[in-house]
Amino acid sequence: MSNSAGTSDFARQQAEFQRGILDGDDTVLAEIFDSPRERRETLFGVYRYAYGSRLVDAMRNDHELLHLYLGDEMFDEMGYAYVKAHPSEHPNLRWFSQGLPDFLKLNEPYSHHPVLSDLAALEKALNDAFDAVEAPVVELSAMTGFAPEAWPDLEFVAHASASRLDLATNASAIWLALKNEETPPDADVMEQPARLLIWRQDTTPMFRELPTEEAMMWDEAANGVPFSVLCEMLATYDDPDGAAARGAGYLHGWITSGLLAGVSVGT
Repeated sequence: MSNSAGTSDFARQQAEFQRGILDGDDTVLAEIFDSPRERRETLFGVYRYAYGSRLVDAMRNDHELLHLYLGDEMFDEMGYAYVKAHPSEHPNLRWFSQGLPDFLKLNEPYSHHPVLSDLAALEKALNDAFDAVEAPVVELSAMTGFAPEAWPDLEFVAHASASRLDLATNASAIWLALKNEETPPDADVMEQPARLLIWRQDTTPMFRELPTEEAMMWDEAANGVPFSVLCEMLATYDDPDGAAARGAGYLHGWITSGLLAGVSVGT
């Protein structure tokens, strides 16, 4: 047999082995011999279980509080269902559970409990904030370098770790209770979504809920809308005469929290 034929046969065996692990295809069993003690189905089942178990372990690491909320049995059941629906396609297990919020939102029975998707989304956002690239943060002292007449044209760059998340449920209150080792409140769907801002301050991922007005301003500022236009938008939410002051107050809070990576005068 030529070397190329041997390589081709090995590649075929590898592909069958992978399909057996990921898809439950038993074709590979023809390549496996029974041992003196166990049948080939049992032997290969060990690999299948080990593969799924390792991925579910990675999910527990990424979603510690969702695991705590569901308990071992329910989390494992959910985890193996996710593994079956989303075979790992990335060499780094850190990214394996990135699709979990959508999986919980779209698949029964989990879709009947929207708090699960929201909890997963919050934990994912916090994990992403922790792993975001390093970037400088704007200091308050930098703002003194802009002349008053330049302020209307100021544009802002959000820190790489910052993201926004709207939650339909009280998942953030449940998350905080679990984090503080307290009994979480009953899951509830809110009349208005909770508008969260997630970021990393120094080395700590964190979040806070934003009032509707500030959430709007942050979303527009993160898209490059200049300060003067932001203030015009704020004037439609509340007292028009106090819009600029409110905008400056929100901006002050963002800077002191390390939420901005850049401020410049737009062209």
